[in-house]
Amino acid sequence: MKAMTAVKAFCAASVLTLSSLAMAEGGGDRVYGRMMQENQQAMEQYALRNGKAVPEVVHYEYGMNLDIQKVISVTQANKNCSVAPSRMTYEDSAGKLNTVEYKIMGTDCPHGS
Repeated sequence: MKAMTAVKAFCAASVLTLSSLAMAEGGGDRVYGRMMQENQQAMEQYALRNGKAVPEVVHYEYGMNLDIQKVISVTQANKNCSVAPSRMTYEDSAGKLNTVEYKIMGTDCPHGS
């Protein structure tokens, strides 16, 4: 009977370990999603405080011409060694707020020799 209890405990521990690994992988998406949402809310508040229109999020495409006069906000860089989304909100030469979303490589990558 003790052997059966030990096997059940081992199986339960294995399932919990696998679940936590799966959540850790998908957890990054939730973290970035929350970070982007918080950035969007902060930029909406910034726009209202400064009498400006709320910027729409534009996804960066290679070769886009960005008219950046003043950077307002840049989201924190990814701490892992993977590609993740980031956003920059800026004012252009006309004073309009713009937000561009782009992909950035994480900062914790091993360096080659």
